[in-house]
Amino acid sequence: MVEGSPSLGWRNYSQRYNLAGNECKTCGKHFFPAVALCPTCRRKGKLVETKMPMEGRLLSYSKVFVGPVGFEMDAPYHLGLVKLQNNVKILAEIVDTPENKIKIGSKVRKVFRKIHSEGETGTISYGYKFRVV
Repeated sequence: MVEGSPSLGWRNYSQRYNLAGNECKTCGKHFFPAVALCPTCRRKGKLVETKMPMEGRLLSYSKVFVGPVGFEMDAPYHLGLVKLQNNVKILAEIVDTPENKIKIGSKVRKVFRKIHSEGETGTISYGYKFRVV
């Protein structure tokens, strides 16, 4: 494998592909994305990498009719604010769910989906999204 190749690069994005953040073992708070210093404990905090829970609840959502540059063709789609089981909040697309099933308070589960592609033969980026369960 060539250093710097796309296949090597995706493995280095643990927050995108594995939903990895960190936890402060001193105060018990979880962070996503990972932080370099616990905002509560400061230097006394001991941060360790941890995988975020796969499930949570939908706190809020919005239907996007005009996507930003690079995502114009994906609209309309739903973006949701998800509160994971460890109280971390994540903004992510809600997929694989009929619109009438997307409701505040719904239980959601992380899924791995295509985020973006660079043309027909370019690099494909994958990441996390959520679906109602």
